[in-house]
Amino acid sequence: MAVHLKRIYEAAEPEDGCRILVDRLWPRGLSKKNAVLNDWLKEVAPSDELRQEFHRGDISWDEFRRAYLGELKALRESLRPLADRARSATITLLFAASDERHNNAVVLKQYLAMLGSD
Repeated sequence: MAVHLKRIYEAAEPEDGCRILVDRLWPRGLSKKNAVLNDWLKEVAPSDELRQEFHRGDISWDEFRRAYLGELKALRESLRPLADRARSATITLLFAASDERHNNAVVLKQYLAMLGSD
């Protein structure tokens, strides 16, 4: 499975393959005209409530991760085509968060790997 993670503010590269923004909100300071995207899947982003709880520090990374995995399980069938695509081609999940190790794209990548092994 070829799923890469990248901040949307980084330059697009041919190795990125299919570039998919996975945030619910459009990234600040980036024009839609200058964004190099193949798709914007805002429906797979964490719910507004979960995202806000995590950003405020009301819940830990582990709590966020568990809750978001629960939300992703409800989207299992709609995410299966994305997992299938990642088996045959490179996809890059794009996110705006400055923390590259603790964000929704990290959890989504893990979930897609689980779906890909089904």
